Amino acid sequence: MTWAGVRIADVADEEFRRRLVVADNHAEVFAGTAREIVAGRLEPDDDRIRTALRTAVAEDVVEALPGGLDGVIAAGGSDLSGGQRQRLQLARAVYAAPDVLLAIDPTSAVDATTEAAMIDRLREARRDMTTVVTASSPLVLDRADEVVLLVDGHAASVGTHADLLRRDSAYRELVTRTQNDGEQVDDE
Repeated sequence: MTWAGVRIADVADEEFRRRLVVADNHAEVFAGTAREIVAGRLEPDDDRIRTALRTAVAEDVVEALPGGLDGVIAAGGSDLSGGQRQRLQLARAVYAAPDVLLAIDPTSAVDATTEAAMIDRLREARRDMTTVVTASSPLVLDRADEVVLLVDGHAASVGTHADLLRRDSAYRELVTRTQNDGEQVDDE
């Protein structure tokens, strides 16, 4: 496998981690200040941190902490709701400014209003960069430039959300089931 003509095996691990970031809901939130959590292994820059927080619709999480960016968050984010943790994890990924961001179901623990804002802001902030979002949320899918339906690990259909709803019964069934089942929301 290659990336920009270079075999991935030949790319130094540190370089690879800098260029590709996975924002996973199961990633650990370590204890520390909001500033440290968002900056991750990078040097903290408060303006960039605030921009990343805004993109992830997480400004309110930090504003509610005594001390704001200096406010301490417990190990595992145990003092946060699932949606708050999810938004801080996305802010950390956005702050890293990778060439490629893979966001795994980044809005599953938030309400529809927050979800819409997160996706719209992420789309704007990463306009000229590659962002791949895995999701089954119709709201997220409707805002994607391109939707790929994966079946058994292979691309079964590609198009816009509206196009796939019209022409692909498997896609339509998946999305309709998601809408009808309703999503568990543990934030707001």
